Amino acid sequence: MRFIFPFLYVFANLIVIPPLAKSLGREALPVFTSNLKPKHLVYPMLFRNYVNPDLYFLLVKSSQELQLKNIELTYLDANFPFFDNFPLLPHLSHNDGKKVDISFMYLDNDGNSTTKKPSISGYGSFVKEHSTTSETCRSNGNWQYNFTKYLTFGKTDDLVFDAEGTTLIIKQLLHSPKTEKIFLEPYLKKSLGLSSEDRIRFHGCKSVRHDDHIHLQIK
Repeated sequence: MRFIFPFLYVFANLIVIPPLAKSLGREALPVFTSNLKPKHLVYPMLFRNYVNPDLYFLLVKSSQELQLKNIELTYLDANFPFFDNFPLLPHLSHNDGKKVDISFMYLDNDGNSTTKKPSISGYGSFVKEHSTTSETCRSNGNWQYNFTKYLTFGKTDDLVFDAEGTTLIIKQLLHSPKTEKIFLEPYLKKSLGLSSEDRIRFHGCKSVRHDDHIHLQIK
């Protein structure tokens, strides 16, 4: 009996939920492809890897283009398979199939691009530990702004932020007319030379920091 529930859970995750979600307008993002995959299997196992068809196509197409530049697209939280406006905690807006979080790129100790990330979850490892925006938001009472630093589930300290690789990802995502906005910390937008792009926006102090991942939202 103790093996029945895990078997039913995996069966539902792989066989039942994906086609049912697809019939209702949500697609499961790939799990085992070489150029588009989750940071950790926990995201698809918890049904947090669903998007609408437009976002699915954008991510698949972008990952194919980025693969030509030796960049693998790694996603984090997306959306649940059913029901608009059902919250994907702790996120404020991942509830309609139109949003997904994507990892930055990083370099190893030898300066080579790597598919590894500095935290197990993909969240909470900030490019700069302290920033003006972070200090301002927290001083105004938004205590949650740095909260994701407690959600790393373990960190690897021998990786360095890859500004060039991350910029290539962002520019590829912006290449699609379906991209409505990308959330990024203001200092990071400036340092990556993306200040002229009005679709890259500050997410507001009521959210959490976005210098550990890219938040993509489509129209």
